[in-house]
Amino acid sequence: MTTTTPIGAPAPTGEPPLAAAPRRRVGRRGPGPLFVLPFAVPFVLFLIWPVLQGLWMSFTDSSLALRDTAFVGLDNYAEAFGDPDVWSSLGNTVFFTAASSVPLVLIALAMALLVHSGLAGQWVWRLSFFVPYLLPVTVVTLIWTWLYQPDVGLGNELLGALGLEPVGWLSDEAVAMWSVAALTVWWTVGFNFLLYLAALQSLPTAFDEAAALDGAGAWRRLWSVTLPQLRRTTVLVAMLQILASLKVFDQIYILTKGGPNGSTRPLLEYVYDVGFTGYRLGYASAVSYIFFALVIVVSLAQLRLFRQED
Repeated sequence: MTTTTPIGAPAPTGEPPLAAAPRRRVGRRGPGPLFVLPFAVPFVLFLIWPVLQGLWMSFTDSSLALRDTAFVGLDNYAEAFGDPDVWSSLGNTVFFTAASSVPLVLIALAMALLVHSGLAGQWVWRLSFFVPYLLPVTVVTLIWTWLYQPDVGLGNELLGALGLEPVGWLSDEAVAMWSVAALTVWWTVGFNFLLYLAALQSLPTAFDEAAALDGAGAWRRLWSVTLPQLRRTTVLVAMLQILASLKVFDQIYILTKGGPNGSTRPLLEYVYDVGFTGYRLGYASAVSYIFFALVIVVSLAQLRLFRQED
């Protein structure tokens, strides 16, 4: 009796089939680290190393006027906590943060709602709201310096037209910080406006339409439907704005140099004055790291609030 082998089947050899050869596990080694180097090297050289170097410097009496440096431990930090100029500068920073952050959130929200409502000339409104944010700080401060001129400035011209007394916008200690806050709001509100506008355009319309069918008016829909959906965006905008306001330096230094009588000097400008005018790099480093710790605490508190909103 003969057997036939099906077409396409291997011919029998009388030997057991060989076991399949085990696959070699391909390792994940490759040129990946080489692609990371262009970022890692500048990151270490220009961020990690300066941070560590500055931290070490805060424990020394390093100075631009002296070549020798001695380790002083926590003396710089103890001096900073007892320095009244540190506390006054920190108070100015907190005051500016409160005076600028609140209107920067509310005005940006109002501007975004105005544009989102379908106002005529959309591109004109969007352009006019965002263009100031694109200007460099030197141009902004130059514009507002002329506006704040006591004799020929637009601010006092408008007050005179209303029959009011002129104001020393940059020379009056009670008004100078408010003047800087107004400049900052005009300059940076466009970024927050874009964040709110993007959030409004991504909201579902079903809830608003359902509320309208139930008889809710425009203000009720805004308060009960739109604003609750913007809560996450509001927390994000407030968090970014507070951190940016705490780090204020450029516009104040160019506009007032911290005057009059230090009423507008933020903590970062005090660090600059102590380090590069007073030549005390070690003490300036200690003050800057105290401020860094404060910013970290604020950031963690805001991050926790953001997670609670989630």
